[in-house]
Amino acid sequence: MADLDRLYESILNGKLEPAVEVTHQIIDEKLNIQEIINGYMIKAMEEIGDRFQHQKAFVPELLMAARAMKGSLELLKPCMTGNNTVTVGKIVIGTVFGDLHDIGKNLVASMFEGCGFEVVNLGVNVPPSKFVEVVKTEKPDILCLSALLTTTMNNMKDVIVALEQAGLRDQVKVMVGGAPVNQMFADQIGADAYTSNANAAVLKAKELLSVA
Repeated sequence: MADLDRLYESILNGKLEPAVEVTHQIIDEKLNIQEIINGYMIKAMEEIGDRFQHQKAFVPELLMAARAMKGSLELLKPCMTGNNTVTVGKIVIGTVFGDLHDIGKNLVASMFEGCGFEVVNLGVNVPPSKFVEVVKTEKPDILCLSALLTTTMNNMKDVIVALEQAGLRDQVKVMVGGAPVNQMFADQIGADAYTSNANAAVLKAKELLSVA
């Protein structure tokens, strides 16, 4: 019998191998995958995120938990095809043009995935035209822009302007983040939200989409 509490603890503590082991049992026993994802896996990611927020866990623990979560999800995804899996929302995320930093962005993307969002990760050095193109095709609920340099953070404004020119600005919420970014800057460029870390980003995204 699959030990679901062990799955929860494995993800919470960033233990990939036992998480994968329990996941294989879940598949063999044909258990309700969506219920397990929502009731155990996402709960574990929310708990590690909460610990991070209160400085009881740090970036390495977050990354390990996200890795365990991802390993488990990769095994479960093929079993969910045609299953009408419900995601919290769809997010497109990328580092803006001229900036090649992606560790923080990837951590945020992993947290989003771990907490039930569908994520399209565009990588680094993404020009405004690419963001516009992907917003058109993917129709995300939220567009997340990252920058780590004061010299590139202004390119976030270019993305928002490009969305306005393409008539897409009203169709997507824009969240910004990264070391040099703050709330004042987010307000100046017309972003919908700013967050300072991965867990705050998840909470803010849920707030923007009115998800509990």
